Amino acid sequence: QTLKVGNPEEAETFVNAVIHKKSFDNINEALKTLKRSEILVGGTGNDSEGYFIQPTIALVDMEHPLMKRELFGPVLLVSVYPDAEIERAMKSCNSFTPYALTGSFFGRDINAINEALSKLENAAGNFYINDKPTGAVVGQQPFG
Repeated sequence: QTLKVGNPEEAETFVNAVIHKKSFDNINEALKTLKRSEILVGGTGNDSEGYFIQPTIALVDMEHPLMKRELFGPVLLVSVYPDAEIERAMKSCNSFTPYALTGSFFGRDINAINEALSKLENAAGNFYINDKPTGAVVGQQPFG
């Protein structure tokens, strides 16, 4: 909750406004579908002075409909699964969308990491292991 939302010309800003009202409305509608999920942070927007979406992190089931949509906003969906369901999780990841921009796999077990590299390398345009899926030029501009 310490990420600064605001003007992208200010160095301390981490998340700026989304591009236009249509994007703002699209993301806000998507956030409404998270009301039955565990929202860890964020989950709201404010368009009183720009189209700002609070950075949102939510725990969802891997079959949640938003797992198959790209929102182009500061929304991170996290699906935690039991170790025994890793095959199901990877299969789900590969079936979400044919045009995923970024994706990440976080793990400690080297065998699971190698399996993820093998099975998920084409699941997204940029695929990361134990790193954030920020896309674009990583760490070079505000995200949102």
